[in-house]
Amino acid sequence: MKIYFDENIPYAQEFFADFGELIAFSGRDLSAEQVQDADVLLVRSITKVNQQLLQLNDKIQFVGTATIGLDHIDQDYLAARNINFTNAPGCNAVSVAEYVLSAMLVMAQRLQFDLRGKTVGILGAGNTGSRLAEKLRALGVEYLLCDPLLEAQGDNRQFSSLAQISQCDIISLHVPLTKTGAYPTLHLFEQHRLASLNEQQILINACRGEVIDNQALLALKQQAKGPHLILDVWEKEPNILTELIPLCAISTAHIAGYSLEGKARGTEMLYQALSKRLASAINKSLTDFLPHAVFEQNESASNEQLDVITQRVFDVYDVQRDDKIFRSQLESKTFDYLRKNYPVRREFSALESRAQQEKWPGIMSELGFTIKD
Repeated sequence: MKIYFDENIPYAQEFFADFGELIAFSGRDLSAEQVQDADVLLVRSITKVNQQLLQLNDKIQFVGTATIGLDHIDQDYLAARNINFTNAPGCNAVSVAEYVLSAMLVMAQRLQFDLRGKTVGILGAGNTGSRLAEKLRALGVEYLLCDPLLEAQGDNRQFSSLAQISQCDIISLHVPLTKTGAYPTLHLFEQHRLASLNEQQILINACRGEVIDNQALLALKQQAKGPHLILDVWEKEPNILTELIPLCAISTAHIAGYSLEGKARGTEMLYQALSKRLASAINKSLTDFLPHAVFEQNESASNEQLDVITQRVFDVYDVQRDDKIFRSQLESKTFDYLRKNYPVRREFSALESRAQQEKWPGIMSELGFTIKD
């Protein structure tokens, strides 16, 4: 069996070597000729899997994407050919939620506000939006959820309208990219909706770049109007609108979900799905491969609860690191290079601490840190 996998899928060798021959590829420029003899194809979000890619292959049995997103997969085509397909829903939800929380805490420091005095509007209440809501709830931060699709499906959580979300102090976007259906998200934030936002608000996009009309956003910001921007995703990646970068408070290279755990969790989910497909025993897990993490833990200059917790968050992940890399290296490196060579980042759970060492162990545990008795 020949298994072709994106070179940026971590621990692919460890999880899949027992199944057959493994061949790594670069995800952005994969061709039909390269995969014409693949039995299994494992991709990430930058590889479009469709008839054009698989037209020369008459033997492929399984396609998996180590991501939650599906807009790069022609599922109808795969179904028509009876090719088994799976994605990895929720694999990087924690990673994205922690990116967003880190960014909010950075902005709280820069703009000198208490996050607990703000209302966060979360657009999209699936895996990622729900994880973010959990972390905000742990900190005592008020939030509103908006997800008309889940609301229509009978989800019993309390939902707000898009108009209500758009009035929140901080707006965080966590929706898939959809172009059709009852609730399309393509350019959901277009010229008029963007113009309705004010200079005191913060707009965060860590889902898909096309959810915001980037040209309209650029025009607005060039007039010194509109919200503070935190952009991890961009239209037309990797050929992004670079003029937007200096107008952002925080800008990064589509890496919000790139924690080691987030990416590796996707690998594990594909391994489990392929094992079931092949009726093979599932005898490997992510914990077999993740390295033990050691962090430099810095003392907060303040004893105030949120200041102490903010420092602990930054001990694990300060998004300003990635913002600095993006701004300083994008001119000399490509967008894809920055993603491929992303420095190791861990999730909060990788930091282990004793309960007696923490002033607020309960909150720390709810945020996802590992607290031991």
